[in-house]
Amino acid sequence: MSETLYPQGLETEDEPIAASYILPIASHVSQARPLRGYLKRLSRIVSDVIVVDGSEKAVFDAHANAWGDYVRHIPPAIQTTNGKVAGVVTGVAAARHEAVIAADDDIRYRRDDILRMVTLLGKYDVVRPQNKFIPLPWHARWDTARSLFSRLLDGDWPGTLGVRKSTLMKAGGYSGDVLFENLEMVRTVQAVGGQEAVALDLVVTRRPPTAQHFLSQRTRQAYDEWARPARFASQLALLPAAIWITRRKGAPALLAFAALSIVAAEGGRRKCGGRDDFPATSAIWAPAWLSERALTSWAAFFTRLLRGGVRYRTTRLKRAATPLAELRQLHSSEG
Repeated sequence: MSETLYPQGLETEDEPIAASYILPIASHVSQARPLRGYLKRLSRIVSDVIVVDGSEKAVFDAHANAWGDYVRHIPPAIQTTNGKVAGVVTGVAAARHEAVIAADDDIRYRRDDILRMVTLLGKYDVVRPQNKFIPLPWHARWDTARSLFSRLLDGDWPGTLGVRKSTLMKAGGYSGDVLFENLEMVRTVQAVGGQEAVALDLVVTRRPPTAQHFLSQRTRQAYDEWARPARFASQLALLPAAIWITRRKGAPALLAFAALSIVAAEGGRRKCGGRDDFPATSAIWAPAWLSERALTSWAAFFTRLLRGGVRYRTTRLKRAATPLAELRQLHSSEG
């Protein structure tokens, strides 16, 4: 374990953890009140909290007035199509510590979570924890089923990552012209020789979005799978498979398939102690999520085919993430 990442005395409750926490934000309305309590508490836990704020001037100034006493509040130093990437790259460059945590504004870390993240960053270059929703309205339960399926495979993709500053700076940052920015960061780190840890037992709290926002993101979330062709192909197969099963075998066979999906999701819930974080009823939502993805995968397919990409703010993004082989070739030629 690296001494610079985890110095003596870190384990004491009174001493801030030697890490940098980056929160990229860009909002049309002030988030000063919703985030004030969390940022103030975070500033007592972590020695370096950076808010990279791409909001318009009036909102930026309101945030600076509200948070400026206990966080570093700075504008993005670069511009990217995916604004979150500009915020993260700016924050990592400004970070005072090697251990860096980047997190969306709906993520809520506890002290123990950050300690675990810093410990893992002593061994790995990038760390992917997991998320759980608190509270759990219906749409959060629905999306939890997706998380359980992901846990069964290669782990869920949360709204937060841990990364070593030196490794990401060695790569020169990562592309801001993609939709699936967390996957892009991990692949970029791997392309320069970094190692990833998927921490299935590090489950960080996430606040659920509104139901309206959740519904608006269904096709966009499915579009991420363009970055993982095998998964995307399997999800595109769901709808024709359901039609075939219903026509050839009848509704009972389709119900049996739904039951199998619940069993599979339950496997994801039980993996690596997940029963402590995900309610016993979580897997029941698996058929609902599969039904959604059976439809939205095709919506994502035609969005790229007919419109050239998924809408992101005032533009469209065609690429979900850069293939790892392409990134390795790019960085080997630069080296």
